[in-house]
Amino acid sequence: MRRPRHPVYVISKGRANRCLTARFLVADRVPFRLVVEPHEADAYAEEFGRDVLVETPFKNLGQGSIPARNFVWQHAVDRGAHRHWILDDNITYVERFQHGKRTRCVSGPVFALVEDFVDRYDNVGLAGLNYHMFGVPGSSSKPFFLNAHVYSFILVRNDLPFRWRGPYNEDTDLCLQTLALGECTVLVNVFLAFKMPTMRMKGGNTDELYQGDGRLKMARSLERRWPGVVTVRRRYGRPQHVVDWKRFRTPLRYRDGFDPATLPDVDEYGLALVEAKGKS
Repeated sequence: MRRPRHPVYVISKGRANRCLTARFLVADRVPFRLVVEPHEADAYAEEFGRDVLVETPFKNLGQGSIPARNFVWQHAVDRGAHRHWILDDNITYVERFQHGKRTRCVSGPVFALVEDFVDRYDNVGLAGLNYHMFGVPGSSSKPFFLNAHVYSFILVRNDLPFRWRGPYNEDTDLCLQTLALGECTVLVNVFLAFKMPTMRMKGGNTDELYQGDGRLKMARSLERRWPGVVTVRRRYGRPQHVVDWKRFRTPLRYRDGFDPATLPDVDEYGLALVEAKGKS
């Protein structure tokens, strides 16, 4: 089975017994590093073993996930990685979205496919999977969206000249930093990530940032940082930032030496559709 070439990191806090992403990666036999704060290391080690743990040099900074995200970035750079994956800890599985149907699949080939795709180009700063909820059964979609948001399941190019900022809406801000630089983002639709909705799980940013008027603060903060690009409106019964993604139109650019004519007509990356039989 194909697996990722670039390191996979899962950042987690306060969820040792419900770190869903680590569970599905273990089940899929995908190597990963679980990044935790030192005071929680023993609890996570009981669930997943100490070998997968990477401990941060800080704890309880009150800045959301930003310090852990930037620690991961530097950890990957220090080990010579060209890119790194960073995943939220509330993802339960991935799916293939094909012919209007969502089919659960192993994730190793999915990581590899996204890596191979973005490596055709020299100007993809961020890439990742769309969410399960946006793969509407019976509908069709482009294989990927260009220059759109990429959240929660992200492949980061390590030579980008900036880092995560926060504490609010750090994923949107990172996408906007990438696009403002003239680089591209790629949101993959042919594979989807099933993620627990925000604020449904205790721990993580749910406890640190999302309580009280946190939602409005988050939206206003992003609007102030990106005037004319981000506005605040009321959606889904709560304040929500709205981004004008359409203003970013940078095209993909093949890397030097890449010839698309050399690609195979079809490469299923070892995936095969198998009918699941129910119990009699």
